Parts: sequence; structure tokens; C-alpha cells
Amino acid sequence: MSEEQAKQRIAYLQQELSYHAKLYYEQDAPVISDYEYDAMFRELETLEALYPQYKTSTSPTNRVGGAVLDKFEKFSHRVPMGSLEDVFSYDELSHFIGGVEKIIPSPAWSVEPKIDGLSVSLTYENGVFVKGATRGDGLIGEDVTTNLRTIRSIPLSLPEPIPYLCVRGEVYMPRQVFEELNAAREAQGETLFANPRNAAAGSLRQLNSRITASRRLDIMIFNLQEGSLYLDGRTLDSHTETLERLHELGFHVLPYGQKLVGKEQVSAHVKMLGEMRSDLPFDMDGAVIKLDSIAARKRVGEGTGRPKWAVAYKYPPEQQQTKVVGISIAVGRTGVLTPTADLLPVKLAGSTVSRATLHNATYIREKDIRIGDTVIVQKAGDIIPEIVASKPEFRTGTEQIFMMPTTCPSCGSAVVFDMDGEGAAARCTFAGCPAQNARGIIHFASKGAMDIDGLGPQVIALLLQHGKIKDVADLYTLTVQDIAGLDRMGQKSAKNLVDAISATKERGLARVLYALGIRQVGEVAAATIADAFGSMDALLLADFDQFANLPDVGDITATNLVEFFSDESKLDLIARLRAVGVSMEVAAPKETLPPTLSGLTFVLTGTLPTMSRDEASAKIKAAGGKVTSSVSKKTDYVVAGAEAGSKLTKASVLGIPVLDEDGLMRLIESELPEETES
Repeated sequence: MSEEQAKQRIAYLQQELSYHAKLYYEQDAPVISDYEYDAMFRELETLEALYPQYKTSTSPTNRVGGAVLDKFEKFSHRVPMGSLEDVFSYDELSHFIGGVEKIIPSPAWSVEPKIDGLSVSLTYENGVFVKGATRGDGLIGEDVTTNLRTIRSIPLSLPEPIPYLCVRGEVYMPRQVFEELNAAREAQGETLFANPRNAAAGSLRQLNSRITASRRLDIMIFNLQEGSLYLDGRTLDSHTETLERLHELGFHVLPYGQKLVGKEQVSAHVKMLGEMRSDLPFDMDGAVIKLDSIAARKRVGEGTGRPKWAVAYKYPPEQQQTKVVGISIAVGRTGVLTPTADLLPVKLAGSTVSRATLHNATYIREKDIRIGDTVIVQKAGDIIPEIVASKPEFRTGTEQIFMMPTTCPSCGSAVVFDMDGEGAAARCTFAGCPAQNARGIIHFASKGAMDIDGLGPQVIALLLQHGKIKDVADLYTLTVQDIAGLDRMGQKSAKNLVDAISATKERGLARVLYALGIRQVGEVAAATIADAFGSMDALLLADFDQFANLPDVGDITATNLVEFFSDESKLDLIARLRAVGVSMEVAAPKETLPPTLSGLTFVLTGTLPTMSRDEASAKIKAAGGKVTSSVSKKTDYVVAGAEAGSKLTKASVLGIPVLDEDGLMRLIESELPEETES
């Protein structure tokens, strides 16, 4: 094949594959088999590899990913991607509508589902997709163009060469894809995603776009940000018309939206959407109600960072009725026995629920939950299944009152009962308890602790089962031969795991302290203790008062620290970790900044646009600041990102200044920070 023939063939295949992809993904009406499509796709990949000069930005082969980035670049939104005020009842919704109707009599409203995903902007120039970015803080997000190209429902080119167009949409992971992904991760012993939104956010922010492509994300477009759209020669003047036009251009727009008039119609549609939640292929946490007329929006105006012409109605957690068929006990890494209700499977908030945590004996007693009871379940924050209440009116007399065991179900040792701040906690005190040991190793390898890549619960279970390890120190003596013979662990996987374990030796004292699983010593407290003492040797000589006087510690944690470092078995473990090369000193900071934050205390909350909380914390410490876990009068600044929670509310109550990521960086650079809206 000559170069000219290859050029023509590449162009033909690009056009044909784009056409058939549109039939498949947008119209659900394929006219060729998957085999034929895959054959053409492989041919195009081969030809583009031989003649890369003819591969275009709109080629279907861009959907598979490939680029691996060092980091995401910042992206400034030309039109701010704002957020909406929330309402939580029909009375609040009625009050909002009534307020707008005083300005605009009998307006038309657009009512749409609020998909629980990750908000992004898509920019097109001359009909070609050129830039995609996350919302970030609304003004500055991250450039994730390469990853967005892998989403097959995003058109890489439009049927018309529109000079400039920017739209806003919600990237999400379909529920079925989420369940399949978590099933695969569980089989590999990897940490499960909490919900589809977390999975979508994590997938879109992968530096390796091939990983993003494998996650099968989708998107719904819900707004025109910028750009002129015309229909039959006239400018569109309503939200509904722009969505119809965007649909014509090949975008997936929000389904189930309605143009309605009056409080009654709006409330009825919001209620109907809520009743549909469990049957939808995506997670939905609310409904968006906004004026349909663009001119009417301008008359009503904008509030402080939020429009006055729109609100988001937030649904209460979905609840279902089921039965408790049993109560099982799990033993945690600190020996705490946690009861879990085994339920008749029920569909709840988009997934099948068959278990719900019962916390402790006090919780069971207060809720009066019995084996055989009919109960109401919901997902706390639409994530964690919990029992809201039992239904004693359905009892038949065969239900059984549950009593916590007096011996550990794992090792048979006696159980002690103490108060843990939330009720009576049952605890196995035998240090050699197999369940505690396994949970402790899982914790040691977890992301916030030593972060050992590839060492999930199933791999740990195999290592323990085959006698390859007894505790965390044994991890560092594992060889490739030890691991390679285990189920699903070949030579390459074994070498990767050995290398990953070895790479954690220099994590530093703070990570080691947290990884050791000392009761009530979390990541923040571990960092505080490590910074105060500097080395494990100094820690071993410390007394109760030295611990108790530290911020983020207190009397109870100080007692736990003294007990831990007085236990001969724990001292032996520390000595063995030191012997295999695990650093017991404070890790040197990766960067050193001028001490512009010296004497200042910060609390981090929410998701920052370009940095993880660990990265932001490291920068604060590098500039001489201190990071704590809770907001108090001693807090100087709260740094808040997207979806900040109760810490932001408390900061507002206490009058503590709130910064976004840019405000933090300006403060580090000794510029006067501007507070964000709290």
C-alpha cells in the first residue's frame, strides 16, 4: 500500500468508525456486528501507527487512551462553573418559586434530574473538541482533555463547524459498570470504590488515560456555557431550546427533564423523579429547578456566587423495607467486635444491599433490632447501608434478641466491654488473635498508612494461609519465590509486589505510627506526634504527660500510646521493622518553602481542584504551618474544596477565615488571601 493509499484508507476508516459508533452509542441502532467494527478499528490502529501524520484529533482510536501525564495542568474557566443553593423540603421549594414569581409572573421552569457525578466543561472550536476540564473550585479546574476523549458519548467533532462552543456536563459511572468494576477489584484484593461518584471522579483523574478508557465512563450535558446556537435562523432564548439544539449536535443531554409552570407542576415532577431513582442507570441525588427563559434569568439576577433563578432539591436517603436474617460478628484490627446485620437482599440507591453495620451493643439495644425483625434500611450519605428502625408491629414472636458474644469468634479469648464514646464496645484483648492480625496487616498496607500497591485483603489472606507471613515485619522479608507460587500470583506480579513493599521503607515515622494501628491514632495525630518527637527512639522514652500535652492527642490517646509502647510484643515488632530497614525517623520534606505560615494552624476539608489533601498538607508544613483534623477557636484558616462538609459550617459559626486552593497558595507566597464564600 502506497502512502497516498494509506492516507485515503485512514480517512475512510475514521469516517466509517465514527458513523458506526454514533449509531451504536447515540442511537442504539447498530448496523454492523461488533466483530466487523473491531476488525476495522484494529486496521485503523495499525495504519495510524505506520503513518502517524494522518492521525487526527477526532480519530476514533483516541477513545482507547494512551497518553501518560506527569500531572494535570490548571485550567481557567471563561464562564464560572457555579453551584446552586440546596433546598430539602417541598415547603422550601415552594418558598423559592414564590419568591421568583414576585419578579416574573407565571414563569416556565425547567426541572431535571441532578446526576451524582463530576462536573466538567467541554470546549469546541470550529466544531472540534479541543479542551475539557473539571469544575474545580468553579473558577479554576484541571485540564483532563485526554481522559475525556476516551468517553465514547462525547462527540470529538460536531456535524457543523460552529466557531466556538462550551458546554457543561456531568461525568458519571453507570451503576452496572460500577458493580462490575467493584466485583473485579474485589477479586484482585483491591480496595473497593465507595460509590459510583467516587469511582467516576477517581477514573477521570487518572494520569494514565488507558485506565480511564477501561472504566467506561459516560456523560450527560445539562447546560450551554458559552457560544451562539441558532435554530432555523433565530437565536435560542430558552434553556429547553438549547438542550434540544445540543441534542441535534450529537450530545447526550439530561433525560426526563420537563418544562413546567407553577409550584404544583414543579413539585409533582420533582416527586416523580425521586420515585424513579432506584430504576435509573445512574445515581441521582436531587433535582434541579431553574428558570427556562434566559431573559427571565437576567431579570432575577445572581446572588453571591450562586444564581437566584435556580435551586437543587436534595432528596432524603432512599429507604427500603427488608428482614434481618442473622447477625454476624467481625473482629477489627484493634480487637473491637462489630456486629453486622445479614439482610434479605434489597435494591437500595442503585445497588443490592444484603448487609448493614450495627456498630455495637448499645446501637442494637436502642434500635431494638432482633434477628427475624422487619427493618427499614437506608444508605448513610447514599453510601453506607444502615438500619434506621425496626418494625415491631410485624413481629410474630419468633424473633430472637441478640446478645454480644463473651468470647472472641476468631480466637476464643475472653471479651471485655468498655465505653468507646458511642456506646459499649466489645473487645478481644488477645494480641495474637488471627482476625486482629489480618486486619492489622490490611491496615498497615492501606493507602493512608504504608500504601503498599498490590497488597490487598485477598493477597494478605493467601500469605497468611500459606504461612508466608505472621505479621507486618515479615512482609519485608518476602521473596519473589515466596509469592509466585500463590494462586493468581505469577513471577511478574510477585516481583511487582516485592518491589512495592521495599519502596515503602522510607515512608517515614508518621506513616509508620499510623500504620502500626495504635488505638485512636489517626493520620493527623500520627503526623503531630512524629513532628514533635522526630524519631522512634525519642517516642519510646516519652511519658504520658509528654503525649497528652500535644495537640490532636489528649488523655485517652496518650494512655493508648503509653500502653502500646509498654507492650513487649509491640516493641519486638518495632525492632524487627527497624532491622529490615523501615525508617523510624521523620521523613525529610519533599520541598522547603519560606516559613510564611509559621505559627498558623490549618484545617483541610473537601476536594481541592489540583492537589490532594496530603499534597496541600505537605505544602503547609513545608511553609512552617500546622495541620489539624478539627476546627476550633485555635484554627487560623480552613482550606475548603468542593463538597466541603461540617468543618466548613463550623468555620462559619466561629468566624474562621476560609480559603480555597488559590487563596492558600497566595498565603504561602506571602500575599493577602481572599476569603471564599462559606
